Amino acid sequence: MFTEYEIDTMMEIPAIQKATFELKKDFIKNEAPYLEIEDNDFFSLIMMSPTVGMAMADGKITLFEELALNKKARKLSKGGYFMKKDPVVYAMKFLISKFDTYSDRFFNVLHVAMHESFDMGSIEKQEFDDSVDVSYEEYKKAVLNSPYILIRFIVSFFLENDEEIISSKRNIGRNEYLRMLKIGEKIGLNKVPVFQMFCKTFDQRA
Repeated sequence: MFTEYEIDTMMEIPAIQKATFELKKDFIKNEAPYLEIEDNDFFSLIMMSPTVGMAMADGKITLFEELALNKKARKLSKGGYFMKKDPVVYAMKFLISKFDTYSDRFFNVLHVAMHESFDMGSIEKQEFDDSVDVSYEEYKKAVLNSPYILIRFIVSFFLENDEEIISSKRNIGRNEYLRMLKIGEKIGLNKVPVFQMFCKTFDQRA
């Protein structure tokens, strides 16, 4: 997943900074008027939105999921992994309560962030086709040949640990799987072959 230093680097890109600031201004004004959070930490909150969406796929967030979300949020915070009152963890509570209202706007900023961070357009090819079989060998090779930053995005959005990106044994609930496809579509990952392959590495359970 991303480090605070990578978050800082992306926030130096004017288009990402502008999109983040505009969403932050609206979100705080309408949903969290007393929230104090730096722009970089708010971008970290935006980066958390796919993970939050996955956790909410079954309609509620379990205690285990909440702990995992808080752990990831602390890692993304600017110098705040061991802070007692982490700004991203605190702000995430507002995002969770208003997720259905704001998720598309958060995903739109991530779409901007990906296109501004690397040449995403050059690797967009086709819509996701769930009927196509993908071998584990093909997937591993696709990961190694993909832009580093793209893989970092996928890991940060959908996995807990970086080393899980190349794995042949992953289980996921049906609702979570469908939510992952939907989030991928909202962000624009559904047109990226390595993400299509990534989705195929999951075994769905009822």
